[in-house]
Amino acid sequence: MKKILIIEDDQLVANIYRNKFSVDGFEAEIALDGETGFDLIKSFQPQVVLLDLMLPRISGVDLLKKIRSEPGMQQLPVVVFSNTYLSNMVQEAWKAGATKCLSKANCTPKQVLEVVQSLLPATSALAAATAKPSGSGSAAASNAATDAEFQAELLRSFVESLPATLVNLRSHLQTLIKTADEPTRVKLLQDLYRKIRALTGNAGIAGMLQIAQMADALEALLKDLAEKPKNINASSLRTVALAVDFLGNLFDRANLPEARTQIQLTGRVLVVDDEAISQRAVEYALAKAKLNSVKTDDPVSALETLTTQTFDLIFLDVDMPGMNGFELCTKLRGLALHKKTPVIFVTSLTDFESRANSTISGGNDLIAKPFVFMELAVKALVYVLRGKLAPVK
Repeated sequence: MKKILIIEDDQLVANIYRNKFSVDGFEAEIALDGETGFDLIKSFQPQVVLLDLMLPRISGVDLLKKIRSEPGMQQLPVVVFSNTYLSNMVQEAWKAGATKCLSKANCTPKQVLEVVQSLLPATSALAAATAKPSGSGSAAASNAATDAEFQAELLRSFVESLPATLVNLRSHLQTLIKTADEPTRVKLLQDLYRKIRALTGNAGIAGMLQIAQMADALEALLKDLAEKPKNINASSLRTVALAVDFLGNLFDRANLPEARTQIQLTGRVLVVDDEAISQRAVEYALAKAKLNSVKTDDPVSALETLTTQTFDLIFLDVDMPGMNGFELCTKLRGLALHKKTPVIFVTSLTDFESRANSTISGGNDLIAKPFVFMELAVKALVYVLRGKLAPVK
């Protein structure tokens, strides 16, 4: 019998994958942490390992290195689950010897099964391919129907859970925002990270790709903040709150067919900043979000560009020579192409007067310098994705 070991600390996600693999003829075992997983590899001797990189205590990357250092385990197929936005961790996984890297937000159980099947030893794959009992056409149709029923049940359960999930997330977020004690705040942030991480995995499994797409990015930001508490500030918490609110919007659209297709990030973002380092930082953060940017250090030139070109989002520095960001925003709001284009100010000025001026001039949001790259990426994603959602009829 084909054997697979699933190393995943989310019990619900692990059970779903075990059930899926069991139905398809696998003997499947679960390990909820890396140490148990390593021991099971030796005793259970799986043909394939499905490994989540985001494990507690010992990370998936460290576990992968440990596996590859063992005699006889260098060729064991290890399929890893990663976060789309944690590219450094994915690169580390490849270097450590991952056989295949999959994004948790983009894979259904059926797709994961297909990847695993392709990695089985040739003899097992040949046996599976040649084992065609009489009525194999009916069997194939039956399997397809079973897959469809399985996926439909996952989707139904996931959608039913969304109202309670949103209440839980908002309650947790409010407690986090009101908490001043740093150790307590860090713990609350870690808890919120785990909740969003579970949401990413469950949305991907259920095929709710728009929710998974947004949760995936928020998960990466929360991980960054939990690991570097000095970056927890009013600006980063506003971005987290913005993302949770947008997830609420996506939850409301969960029954629409398009909710099960990813929103294509083909948008263009204009970055206007006269500081070269700041401009490059914004550009890098947008690249992490898979967004294309056009940059300029001259607000007058930017206004000329805006008269003839459309953008999905605009980032403006405030303190620029010739025309400050508030003035530029006021002028671009008078252009037919950009009456409603989202504008985000990137500035070290975060006092009440500056925030008021950002609103008065027509800005939609503000992010404080210095910013965490994933904070800006998440904020940009919210505005671009929101702009691409079709109106609910």
